[in-house]
Amino acid sequence: MTDTFLSIRQRLDRAGIAVAGLCALHCVATIVVVSALGLGGHFLLAPEIHRIGLALALIIAAVAIGWGALKHRRAAPFVTAMTGLTFMGGALAMPHGAGEAVLTLIGVLLVSAGHLLNLRPFARKG
Repeated sequence: MTDTFLSIRQRLDRAGIAVAGLCALHCVATIVVVSALGLGGHFLLAPEIHRIGLALALIIAAVAIGWGALKHRRAAPFVTAMTGLTFMGGALAMPHGAGEAVLTLIGVLLVSAGHLLNLRPFARKG
């Protein structure tokens, strides 16, 4: 049964990394598309996309990172991911532009790093 829970947590961590990657892709694509073509700004810059993305990242991180922290008692994945989520939340308070993109990308990288740390096997003392 423990293997089943581990497998679920690992899938959630991988999903968290995928969501973070999609967020980063969205940020970069938005800057490129809006700057180069002037198209899609109304859709790509919609606040709902950012709120839904952050909510999804929060849910996945809460379950996967929280579950991992309870299981392996390591603070690094939790602290790293929560710092990233804080950056992502701060980006929502900024007007659209370079500052928002920078905060979001920093947050996405930290959340991904937290999930990677959560996936990484840890040395057992023995």
